[in-house]
Amino acid sequence: MKEYEVERYLRGAKLLEIGEGTSEIQKIVISWEIMDN
Repeated sequence: MKEYEVERYLRGAKLLEIGEGTSEIQKIVISWEIMDN
């Protein structure tokens, strides 16, 4: 299975959400990272 960069970010965000609980801020940061690339 090919892993896409976006999948990695989303999986990382999900793990952080479980640990920290602030998913909305994480989604914003991920979208900034994607837009920079």
